[in-house]
Amino acid sequence: MSIATGLATGKEATPELAKLAVSRAMEKAGITTPSAVLLFLTSEFAKNPEPAIKAAAKAAACTQVIGCSAPGIFTEEDWVLDSPAAAAMVFSDTATLSVTEKEAASLLLTFAAPNAINRTWLNHPYQPLNQPTPRFGSISGDATGQGAFSIWQNGKGAQQGYCEVAIQKATSAIKASHGLKVISEPKRISGVKQHQLLSIDDIEAVASLNAAWDKLSNQHHQPLRNQLVAIYAKEREAIAEEDDYHVATILTSDDVGAVTLSKALEMGDWLSWALRDVNTAQVDMVKTASKLRLSLMADPSFAMLFSCLGRGPSFYNGSDQDLELVKTLFPGLPIIGFYGNGEIAPIKGRNEILDHSAVLGLFA
Repeated sequence: MSIATGLATGKEATPELAKLAVSRAMEKAGITTPSAVLLFLTSEFAKNPEPAIKAAAKAAACTQVIGCSAPGIFTEEDWVLDSPAAAAMVFSDTATLSVTEKEAASLLLTFAAPNAINRTWLNHPYQPLNQPTPRFGSISGDATGQGAFSIWQNGKGAQQGYCEVAIQKATSAIKASHGLKVISEPKRISGVKQHQLLSIDDIEAVASLNAAWDKLSNQHHQPLRNQLVAIYAKEREAIAEEDDYHVATILTSDDVGAVTLSKALEMGDWLSWALRDVNTAQVDMVKTASKLRLSLMADPSFAMLFSCLGRGPSFYNGSDQDLELVKTLFPGLPIIGFYGNGEIAPIKGRNEILDHSAVLGLFA
């Protein structure tokens, strides 16, 4: 196998962990000089990642070391939260990563710091015909966006706060798994002021939200109200049939009927209320992985999974069921990823930052 992962954990954030993760991956892959290394480190490394990055580069005899820090990381071997750890995926020339071939890329692996996200850059058209180059990845940092974070490429810190990398010599299939239970019919937004949702189908937004909540509470055991989110799209079918929509967190609701959301919506968008639900999320991940396998039209050689920090073990009561399901569907497949503060995926022709989602990429 020419692509493999390695995972190393310890009591302290030492360069030795990065070296060990890379060495284990190289041994599994049966290669001595990788063409590129994808390296994720836990937040304990974030303030000073350079020694660990250099240790990984030295172990691989390769300067093409790309990655970021995150609150939690994982491979197909295990996941790690709240403990120093390093995860590495090594590539040979069979498939590799390049920071210089962006113009010809059909997909850009993208990592960014919370303060570096720019929607203009996110949808920059490297490709002809002025179409945004599809992106896939996640945002480094904790759930608040205030914690320590760092990004690197070419074996050193990325001063611009983000990196974008072409995945070469591999076909790909990318899809977001929202894992949400839709609890109201899609309705058109009839009143909105930036992040304030005022009315839906000429009904006050708070009244619409409360009606969906009351109906849900009468039918099921009492869920947590903070599990409610808004989902929206330009077309009704994107919500009702395609599961290809955007997600916005509900921040507040007020007495004048408005609901404040994490994203600015537009008049005429279609909106439904939805619930973050464990059972729905597991079913959706299986559907997502199955669709990607059909789309790839080949057995995958490796996978990357980027999950919301609130979607991992904390959501699944101490076990990352998303990762477990992918492992079950694709036994022995090298998988790498991390828990971040927003997932990046192409939705309806534009690159979007997602909430409460997991984005899976299969590569052959």
